[in-house]
Amino acid sequence: MTNSSQVLFFFLTAYIDSGVLAYLYFTAVLLLYILIIVSNVLLIAVICVNRSLHEPMYMFLCSLFVNELYGSSGLFPFLLVQILSHLHSVAAPFCLLQVFIVHSYGAVEFLNLAVMSYDRYLAICYPLQYNTRMTPTKIAALIAVSWLYPFVAMSFMMSLIPVKLCRNQINKVYCDMHSLVKLACSDAALTNIYGLIATFSTIFISLLLILYSYIKILAVCFSGSKQTRQKAVNTCTPHLASILNFSCGGSFEISQSRFDMSFLPNVLRIFLSLYFLTAQPLFNPLMYGLKMSKIRNICKSLIMNSEYFKKA
Repeated sequence: MTNSSQVLFFFLTAYIDSGVLAYLYFTAVLLLYILIIVSNVLLIAVICVNRSLHEPMYMFLCSLFVNELYGSSGLFPFLLVQILSHLHSVAAPFCLLQVFIVHSYGAVEFLNLAVMSYDRYLAICYPLQYNTRMTPTKIAALIAVSWLYPFVAMSFMMSLIPVKLCRNQINKVYCDMHSLVKLACSDAALTNIYGLIATFSTIFISLLLILYSYIKILAVCFSGSKQTRQKAVNTCTPHLASILNFSCGGSFEISQSRFDMSFLPNVLRIFLSLYFLTAQPLFNPLMYGLKMSKIRNICKSLIMNSEYFKKA
């Protein structure tokens, strides 16, 4: 039995020996990380600088893009180090930090998407009352709750990590809460129960708000004008695509953490466990950047007015 204070390193056993291909994987992951940073920072800057985008919908989008940077920064630098490492070990404090970031990222993402669905519901169902209902104070409160609740919940969950660990091997390519709990020497039922309650309460509240909002939106679309339906399609399509993309990736990760998925090939398990942390941060800025006409037009004008195109 080993006290967790004496566990200085955890070893990640899901990595495979890739030999010289490690440099190819490193380059691919690095390019993906750079693309995620550039795309999200670009859209955050576009929203912040252009006063025409200082509307509730774009403020919530800005919060979503900040979360993509937050979540990806908790994974990609770590992956880049591990790809070129031979031992695949991580210091205990960094492992705990990654657990906090990964889980809080997921909760913030779901809550942000739920808040955005509520915003679309007000904009489509109550267009004349939208500005009076979605005030700057309410916007700030909704964004604050979507960030503070996951941080407080995760802080409490981190305090429930078992004190005594019998092993220091994690069968994944990154650290997560349930993998640490499985290393406990003693019964970790309390941590498991709280983890399930925190996870499913966040998902349930978010999905309840999303379903309610879209049921109301559909009702208005069926009874409203063609213009109303077109507005709903234009603003809701990227949001629905984002929800489906993240839900699919998150569902597999939750299932893999709680159930035995050893019947799947190891490479597939690694890919699917990384999907919700790697695809979503790139999917959202590309989807919203291409689909939202205001953002797309401003980005296009920035590119066309750049020095390169002026000289050309």
